[in-house]
Amino acid sequence: MFAKRMNWMLALAVAVCASVAMAADASAAEREIVSFRLPQWKSAHFDDAKSAQANFETFKQIGCEAEQHQHGGHFDVRFRCVQWRSIALTSHDEAHQWERWLKAYGFETSHRH
Repeated sequence: MFAKRMNWMLALAVAVCASVAMAADASAAEREIVSFRLPQWKSAHFDDAKSAQANFETFKQIGCEAEQHQHGGHFDVRFRCVQWRSIALTSHDEAHQWERWLKAYGFETSHRH
């Protein structure tokens, strides 16, 4: 009796582990990937330091080269990303938001599921 119960518990444990592993594979497969590049330097102008700094930091976080300058009453952020880079996102909507943001700044993009 004890052996049957242990076999049943072992089978249950294996089934749970298998379903967790399949769920992890499914969630990895369902990730949204946005790839991007911008080989030539581009500049964006900002009226306030806070917006300039936020965009500068975002460009750096996603792997771009970026510089920040202030002149003529506004702030410039200069950036480029010579090599293709990718970011993995958890939802389709989030991927489209990033893709729109990147395209607004002149990046080439590729979005795959």
